[in-house]
Amino acid sequence: MSNFDIGLLSFPVLMLLIFLRMPIGLAMFAVGFGGMYYVTGGTVVALARLKSETYSTFSSYSLSIVPMFLLMGQFATLGGMSQALFKAAENWLGHLRGGVAMAAIGACAGFGAICGSSLATAATMGQVALPEMKRYGYSGGFSSATLAAGGTLGILIPPSVILVIYAILAEQNIAKLFLAAFVPGILAAIGYMITVSIYVRLNPDSAGVRPAVPLAERFRSMIDVLPVLIVFLVVVGGIYLGLFTPTEGAAVGAAGTGLIAFVNGGLRGRAWLDSFFATAKSTAMIFFIVLGAAFYNGFLALTQVPQELATWVVETGLNPWLVLMLILALYLVFGCLMDSLSMILLTIPIFFPIVSALDFGLPAEEFAIWFGIIVLIVVEVGLITPPVGMNLFVINSMDRETPIVKTYGAVMFFVGSDIVRVALLVLFPGITLFMLRLLY
Repeated sequence: MSNFDIGLLSFPVLMLLIFLRMPIGLAMFAVGFGGMYYVTGGTVVALARLKSETYSTFSSYSLSIVPMFLLMGQFATLGGMSQALFKAAENWLGHLRGGVAMAAIGACAGFGAICGSSLATAATMGQVALPEMKRYGYSGGFSSATLAAGGTLGILIPPSVILVIYAILAEQNIAKLFLAAFVPGILAAIGYMITVSIYVRLNPDSAGVRPAVPLAERFRSMIDVLPVLIVFLVVVGGIYLGLFTPTEGAAVGAAGTGLIAFVNGGLRGRAWLDSFFATAKSTAMIFFIVLGAAFYNGFLALTQVPQELATWVVETGLNPWLVLMLILALYLVFGCLMDSLSMILLTIPIFFPIVSALDFGLPAEEFAIWFGIIVLIVVEVGLITPPVGMNLFVINSMDRETPIVKTYGAVMFFVGSDIVRVALLVLFPGITLFMLRLLY
């Protein structure tokens, strides 16, 4: 058996281990270490890589941005920012048909801009918005589907942890990726609001209407949102004005949200320690997955699988757009099996060399950024695609009264919105690259 065959065989072995409920980071590490041992005929290469890879992963300056953004999300939750965002959005939109659901989408978009995590956004906004939606007569299935879909905005609207990981894997500029994600992120939020409007007209009994709020109260609620806006503008503005790097910006954002949380009384007593412990646990999980992926990808590099597959695809003469469609379809399937971070770490080292060898009529840097944004969106679609979308389970665990089948039925409307958005971004790359071309 050739090294290439061994490399190909490793993928179904990895999928089997994941199906057997082995942690994804450990599964990738085990297959990578075992594969290196088999290919090299001993442990020398594998152990040498373990020594170097562990240090380089855990001491990486680029990856230090991850715990900063995670800590920022913890402080934002404790500081009551999620409640402030939802209250302001509800005051402005709640009187419309489906308005409270639209407010939840808007609040998810705002919280995602200071959190950067899909699951955290869904969980946090679920705690805030679910009781309010039920209070105004929203059906359980529609409420949970709305929040599961809204949670996906957390990973798309910058800053995003997954975009950072993609930038490192594809060797791209983090700031440029953040910029390119703005327009698709706004389109996602608008698309979900349109979906809500369509759904409540097709299913009038699924949503109630809350009384309109006086204009003075609406403007008062905007004052509570100002801290969120200031932190976002300082972090993002500072990065693009060249005042600090994305990593330094994450530290500034964490310090800012921490200060706001302290002033609002959210960091009293053990809350400080709890937020640091929660951040440390999440960071450890992410870093271990990154380490496992590094080992598996090192093994794939030894077997030349990515390079050989790229050469084969080019030689077959397949239409580049067909290859792209097949890859995006695979991401939808993977979304039913694993989380977004694992998908990115596992697949980008394989898929990126393949698509990079094809001609899509874009410069290399623009293509890498455009492909990254599209992949990110499709990965997020996988998180709300039945039957195993992770966001669906997060929200369902917070609303035990609603059968998950009801959530499945309602969330397909949002999946449809995502598919339309992906089609637009694939057909018109300029939508994604507009801001990038304008400022760079």
